[in-house]
Amino acid sequence: MDTHEALNRLADVAGIEARYWDIHGQLHETTPETTRILLRAMGIAADSDEDIFASLAKFENEPWQTPLPPVVVARENGEIGVAIRLPNGTKTLRWSVYLELGGLRTGECDLETLPVEDTRQRGENQVLLRRLKLPPLPLGYHNLRLATMDGAGCRLIVAPERCYLPAVLSGHRCWGVAAQLYALRSPQDWGIGDFGDVQELVNQAAARDADAVGLNPLHALFLDTPDYASPYSPCSRLFRNPLYLDVTAVPDFAECDEARALVDAPENARLLQAARDASYVDYKAVAHIKLAVLECLFRNFDVKHSAGGDVRRTSFRGFEKRNGRDLDRFATFQMLSEHFQTHDWMRWPVVCRDPESAPVAELCNRHAERLSFYKYLQWLCDEQIGATAELARQRGMAIGLYNDLAISVEGASADHWAHQDLFAGGARVGAPPDPFNETGQEWGVVPLNPFRLRATGYAHFIALLQANMRHSGALRIDHVMGWQRLFLIPAGEKPAAGAYVRYPIDDLLAIAALESQRHRCMLIGEDLGTVPDGFRERMAAANVLSCRILAFERDHDRYRRPSEYPPLASVSAATHDLATLPGFWIGADIAAKARLGLFKSADEESRAWSDRANDKRRLLQALVEEDLFPRTDTDNVDWTPELAKAAHVYLARTQSLLFMVQLDDLAGETSQANLPGSTSEHPNWRRRHARSVTNLLSDTATQSELTAIAGTRAK
Repeated sequence: MDTHEALNRLADVAGIEARYWDIHGQLHETTPETTRILLRAMGIAADSDEDIFASLAKFENEPWQTPLPPVVVARENGEIGVAIRLPNGTKTLRWSVYLELGGLRTGECDLETLPVEDTRQRGENQVLLRRLKLPPLPLGYHNLRLATMDGAGCRLIVAPERCYLPAVLSGHRCWGVAAQLYALRSPQDWGIGDFGDVQELVNQAAARDADAVGLNPLHALFLDTPDYASPYSPCSRLFRNPLYLDVTAVPDFAECDEARALVDAPENARLLQAARDASYVDYKAVAHIKLAVLECLFRNFDVKHSAGGDVRRTSFRGFEKRNGRDLDRFATFQMLSEHFQTHDWMRWPVVCRDPESAPVAELCNRHAERLSFYKYLQWLCDEQIGATAELARQRGMAIGLYNDLAISVEGASADHWAHQDLFAGGARVGAPPDPFNETGQEWGVVPLNPFRLRATGYAHFIALLQANMRHSGALRIDHVMGWQRLFLIPAGEKPAAGAYVRYPIDDLLAIAALESQRHRCMLIGEDLGTVPDGFRERMAAANVLSCRILAFERDHDRYRRPSEYPPLASVSAATHDLATLPGFWIGADIAAKARLGLFKSADEESRAWSDRANDKRRLLQALVEEDLFPRTDTDNVDWTPELAKAAHVYLARTQSLLFMVQLDDLAGETSQANLPGSTSEHPNWRRRHARSVTNLLSDTATQSELTAIAGTRAK
């Protein structure tokens, strides 16, 4: 085997695909240079010919070094097959399974009755591969132990076949309101939407028979650079953004004279009012005011609730214990970011880039109070989100909170620092050319390493699902195709240098089904863009709802009619990356791209306007054919409340299980939340609603739209 063949073989066993077809039907071959870089990013040496052959040999030999694999994922009610590799001559095997919820299953088998599937020489011993058959086990995370070979063990995960769906969805089509949390407004907000505003949105939506309230990702961002506000480029997906806290609702606020005096101080009162009145979130001002007051509240809590039997102290301790090492490391990252005046941990002293180092431990001891403060913030977030979820249940919402899990985290993030071995740090996640971007996309986030995920029993993936399903009735999985394959780009390169890497979809989907059932949380897979053949069918078989967006649901020159939408789907008019309905109608997105120079030529801009005019005519034709809008001159129709209602009822008529109406559309917003291809040139993730949640949903036109939606979904 020559070096070229060996590199290709190594790439294949590592999951790097040799080629892909883009959305235009063009074939892209993965170059040897890209292959080597991505292998290195996954911790696989491939720089020299010797490295390639050694890494290939390691791949082939590594499974034979231990009797058991690190993890086995099986389905419920079925016999479980476990690959075992034991020296020739081992006659009898005794095994024990320690069940997650207590209890023990044991057994013994005659190895000679099990067929030999493969053999390998290891030193002087011949090792035989057989498959141990275990009886069906209950759902959960169990541990298998062998009585031979020093008690070798592995994690056994037994999962259901399908994800959870609320019983109410049988014969009932649900609907909800989707919002960007930061955009919510109320008379008492602090310049940004907060969890108190979400509670008001829940109350208003529930009063109109909505089943869900959808939110942008609530992940923790970077407190030292609050202007870096994309919820899809988080600091941690395990924890939440404390800038969303409703400070005055924290019990400590009523107890703390210092905090109330700080809020009432003339300079702070002026800053607070300016932030409240602004059309865009001033993240620096919000962070300055909120964090200062929250520090006061923490000091008050630490003094007044220090007793061991104190109810709130007990709750805080329970939160610390439940989140354990992950919370410790996240708080440590926050403290170190403050200490070194940057969250970019690659600029920290080398010794502090290692979470386990002695200098990090010393700094933790020296700044223990700051660690507690950052843990306190996360505890408050969990309390307020939990209270909001409980309110949704009390108001009879069938789903409740519909949350969002971003595809990954920033390279300079807390999650990456805390779990460096789990990430392919030398690569970034992106997308090949598609309708969003003709040259492809690089999203700036680091991918998880599929081999390390499996080697660690999927512990981090499980923790991610648990953290984000907690208090959720539905969870949207951003770019769910990443569970099967991710488009990885060598760090610092353009998307053209990228390649697809395979991920263990069967295992990830099984674990998602287990956590979905346990948390009674339905899953929506964001499956837009380049979708592999058969992927949507596979997700549907597991009860994962597809995302169906009006703009993309077309057959050539016509919009798909409501009866043509699939049942197992979540339908909406657009996403945060697309124009709102009013913005689409007036071409606000096209105008913004032109203003920012995002078109390659004047001809491209002209085509965009021409295509938009055609799209509007096609949409009007669809509404007319559904008897939702009068037949009229399709070239001279303004956006009106009547047209807005017609478009929403059109989507409400779909047979899909869930329809989410965007609050931006109800508010008549023309500027989209995020304009792909722009950064500081467009106010991404900053635009606030002009009116409060209460005022907006009490508006006569909005009431009429919501009544029509609710009535249509109830039919």
